[in-house]
Amino acid sequence: MFARNTATPDLPGIFMANPAQTSRPLSPHLQIWRFTPSMAASITHRITGTINYGGLVLVGVWLAALAFAPDLYGAVAGFVRSPFGFILVAGFVWSLSFHLMNGLRHLYWDTGRGLAPATAKKTSIAIYIGSVLLAAIILWAGYAAQAGA
Repeated sequence: MFARNTATPDLPGIFMANPAQTSRPLSPHLQIWRFTPSMAASITHRITGTINYGGLVLVGVWLAALAFAPDLYGAVAGFVRSPFGFILVAGFVWSLSFHLMNGLRHLYWDTGRGLAPATAKKTSIAIYIGSVLLAAIILWAGYAAQAGA
């Protein structure tokens, strides 16, 4: 049915490679790759996308509480002002900031620019630094506005 493969001796004439008869790996795996900032940014982008999904569900619940249950809103507002609540809010704001900035970098990549490894490394590091700064500015503005109200 299929033609025999005689070009490679480790493939004994079968359609797919037989991993039991070859000593080489089927594909490169994580242990042979050098970890780079671009890899970290890609992984972080996926993680922040998941965090943003869950966080926006909680924001929706918070807005529903604001509209329909003032007592529940007061409880949520008190929790957000607690140290643990601040950590959660800060993490969510950073997650949104990182995902936004990395998404903009992907839009830039869609133009065909910034894809060289050195440029990708620099922009990956810039995304981490910029997202921390953006999150700090947003948190400062939010808590400053809350303190002034």
